[in-house]
Amino acid sequence: MASNKILLITGVSSGFGRALAQEALAADHTVVGTVRSEEAKRDFQSLAAGSAYARVLDVTDFEAIDGVIAEIEQSVGPIDVLVNNAGYGHEGVMEESPLSEMRRQFDVNVFGAVAMMKGVLPFMRTRRRGHILNITSMGGHITLPGITYYCGSKFALEGISEALGKEVKALGIAVTAVAPGSFRTDWAGRSMTRTPRSIADYDAIFDPVRKAREEKSGKQLGDPVKAARAMLAAIASDHPPAHLLLGSDALTLVRAKLSAFDKEIRAWETVTASTDG
Repeated sequence: MASNKILLITGVSSGFGRALAQEALAADHTVVGTVRSEEAKRDFQSLAAGSAYARVLDVTDFEAIDGVIAEIEQSVGPIDVLVNNAGYGHEGVMEESPLSEMRRQFDVNVFGAVAMMKGVLPFMRTRRRGHILNITSMGGHITLPGITYYCGSKFALEGISEALGKEVKALGIAVTAVAPGSFRTDWAGRSMTRTPRSIADYDAIFDPVRKAREEKSGKQLGDPVKAARAMLAAIASDHPPAHLLLGSDALTLVRAKLSAFDKEIRAWETVTASTDG
C-alpha cells in the first residue's frame, strides 16, 4: 500500500471511525478526524503526534464544512480520501416516530455526508484524483421493522454514492459505499436514538427485533479492526468497488434479498411488461 495518503474521516471518537483511523495511522497514513469537542480533539491527536490531526466539526453544521475542509487542505495537505463515517441509528416504528426524528436522522446520515462530499470534490476534481468512502449499512440494502428512518437514510446514501460515482469516475475520483453488517461498535448502544413505544398493535412485530438486537449487542460477529483493514484494502485498490459489503451476515442477508427480489420480478413480469406502448 502506498504510504502518506491523507484521510479525512468524520466521527473518529468511536466505532468504525476510530478503528479505521488507528489502522490507517499504523499503515503510515496521515489522518484528519472530525470530533465533537476539544477534549475529543486532544484525545485523538495524542494517538500519533504529527500524523493524527483533529478538527471540531458537527457534520450538520453545513455552513462550517467548506471552511474546515479548505483549512485542512492548506495546513495539513491535499485530502486523498474522504471517509463519511459519522452517523447514528434511530430505532422506532414509523407511525410512532415524529418527523423531527426523521429530519435529524437524514441531516446526520445523508445531508452531512453530502455536504462533506461537496466540500472535498472541488479539490479532488482539480487534482483529478481522490476516493470517497461512504459508510452505509446492510440496512441500505435490506430492511428490518423498527429502524425505518435509519434504513431510509442508508438507502439514500447508497443511491447517492452510486450515482455520484458515475458522475466523477472520468475525473479520476472513485466512490465506494461500504455496507457493514453487525459489528461490535456502539451503534445499538450509546449511539442509538430510540423513539418511545406507544401503539400496542406493533408489539408483535417490533419486540422480537429489539430483543434480538439487545441480546446481540457487544457480541456481534464483526470485528471493527478487520472492517478497517478491509476499507484500507479498498482504498489501496486501483479499481475500488462501487459497493462493498462487510461481514458474512451482510453477505447472506443481501443475497437473500436479491434472490427474493428476482423471484418477485419474475412473478409479476407479465404485468410489468404489459404497460409498454
